[in-house]
Amino acid sequence: MSTYKGKYTVKNKSKYKGDLGNVTYRSSWEKAAMRWCDANPKVEYWSSEETVIPYYYEYDKRYHKYYIDLKIKYNTGKVVLVEIKPNYQTEPPTGSRRTKKFIREALEYVKNMNKWEAADTYAKDRNWDFQIWTEETLIKMGIIKNRLKPLKKIKKRL
Repeated sequence: MSTYKGKYTVKNKSKYKGDLGNVTYRSSWEKAAMRWCDANPKVEYWSSEETVIPYYYEYDKRYHKYYIDLKIKYNTGKVVLVEIKPNYQTEPPTGSRRTKKFIREALEYVKNMNKWEAADTYAKDRNWDFQIWTEETLIKMGIIKNRLKPLKKIKKRL
């Protein structure tokens, strides 16, 4: 995932519920998902980082604010809260437990689990859904293209 951020310019302003001057993407995947929401005729309205959910972080034993990447209401009436993350961040870290990298990834994983549990509860309380969209999800939905090139067949030497 390319890591960059910027301001997204909403094309269909009537479909955006929130501050039109502060629609910020924090990855190319978020930007692509915003474009998809903006152009999709099945989306009644959408917003980005306008829904704030309190969550308890087990590590520091304090409450924090979680800004959901997307809130989407479809024409069917269905409302979905969406978090966009690389697939590897949805899995527990692997590798040597004695490295700083492992500890950092483990703490981030715990924080994500705490956020996602709070978001799921928040959504269910309102009869909404909470979904995590990874690169695999975005590819299946046609939001991004699979940029991986197929492996070339290796000729066996006799």
